[in-house]
Amino acid sequence: MISAKEIIGHLSSPSDADIALVEKAYAVAEKAHEGHTRYSGEPYMTHVAAVSLRLAEMGMGPRTVAAALLHDTIEDTEITEDDIRREFGEEILFLVEGVTKLSSVRYYGTDRHNESLRKLFVATSQDIRVLIIKLVDRLHNMMTLAHVPEKKRLRIARETLEIYVPVSHRLGMGRIRKELEDLAFPYVYPEEHKKVLEILKKKIGKYEERLERERKALQKKLAEAGIRHFNTSYRVKGLYSLFQKLKRKDWDIDQVYDLLAIRVVLSNMEDCYKVLGIIHEMWRPLPKRVKDYIAFPKPNGYQSIHTTVATGSANILEIQIRTEKMHHEAEYGIASHIIYKDRQVGQPVNRAENWFAQLVPSLFRPFAWRKTTETAHVTKSSPAKVKIPLWISQIGEMYAAPDSGAELVEDMRTDFFKHRIFVFTPLGDVVDLPLGATPIDFAYAIHSEIGNQTSSSKVNGKMASLDTELRNGDIVEIETKKSSKPTRKWLESAKTTMAKRHIKAVLEK
Repeated sequence: MISAKEIIGHLSSPSDADIALVEKAYAVAEKAHEGHTRYSGEPYMTHVAAVSLRLAEMGMGPRTVAAALLHDTIEDTEITEDDIRREFGEEILFLVEGVTKLSSVRYYGTDRHNESLRKLFVATSQDIRVLIIKLVDRLHNMMTLAHVPEKKRLRIARETLEIYVPVSHRLGMGRIRKELEDLAFPYVYPEEHKKVLEILKKKIGKYEERLERERKALQKKLAEAGIRHFNTSYRVKGLYSLFQKLKRKDWDIDQVYDLLAIRVVLSNMEDCYKVLGIIHEMWRPLPKRVKDYIAFPKPNGYQSIHTTVATGSANILEIQIRTEKMHHEAEYGIASHIIYKDRQVGQPVNRAENWFAQLVPSLFRPFAWRKTTETAHVTKSSPAKVKIPLWISQIGEMYAAPDSGAELVEDMRTDFFKHRIFVFTPLGDVVDLPLGATPIDFAYAIHSEIGNQTSSSKVNGKMASLDTELRNGDIVEIETKKSSKPTRKWLESAKTTMAKRHIKAVLEK
């Protein structure tokens, strides 16, 4: 079993107070779960320890790790909320309550699941750590899904694909997303999983030998060019991701150009572009297959340069080029740039730590950092305040009512988890919208009053109708008049749940 010492070993420069906090949480959890086992027969403590270790590896702080150790104690053991509050304080209690399975909810089947998700997002809208812990908790549960009774497996796997995979993708947590979808794939689509495996085996054969040969050739070329600080790795496309692409390509695997990939990780951005030139000199790039996500990141913050090349060995490879910082952010997303380091009283926040907020400032609500102490015993405190992505804040606000769980799940599928675009205000602020959004959606994303008083819009400096479909990178300007009011036609033009709800509210009045 994973020990407290192993978990602490992955914390970033822990203080004595950090170490004491995690050791105490581990001891309390171990005693509380004594005698409890999982479906696999393993001690239950193996689960909470594994979740906590993964969070520590991701860079999360000691309070998050401590909360993960305690996240099932209130429901499954004799530990009470008052016990957690007394021993660990309000902040950790808030996190534990946010992640705890909601056994008190009087719903059954799908309704119970929907209500649990609703409460999860309401809690998340106050502290993003709740969702990060929940994602890692789900990941470890998926790793042991084979031991769960068969009648529960499909439901759990489907929930994972429909809710937790899109959530992790929107938070930029690439590694967790890929693991979740590949773990759920064989349970939700067993026949398709077998088919993809067979196609892949026929296509790539002994891919490791081919990739290793190309990787070594690239390493030699980079060294000859004077690039010193870099590392390379290779991968085969994940099975579920390949399944999604094969469906779009009529199951023709020869049309999948990122099946095999080599990644180059460098120390600085300048070397990224230098390496791109070296690769194109070394191997022939395929037309229209160079994508610069460094200059223009994806909506979830992902940054990298992608180029697809044909090698001398007749291999088609995707090459991904990024810095070490970009790589960590691509792996762990929001968890890598919202690092919850417990701060000493009065210590200022280094805004540079919050990379995502700098990239897209308007995606976040204003916030104030709460001053915390470095003691393990905190009795008078409130949940830590951090910048919350606007889409999560919107979920928390729109579905605060106890009977809105079913609406939440449906709206998340049709709105929040669609492909996203970035559009800009005239001042350069960024607004995150679903694909197909219109100026009406943009206006309501800025503020409900702006939406309600919208009279006209401009897109890229030219007058545009309110039902114009926006594209990634558009600059949108909204003109308002106090006399303007939403009309029923707006409901047809609006694509976001938030815009539709505001319009309906005005029309009903």
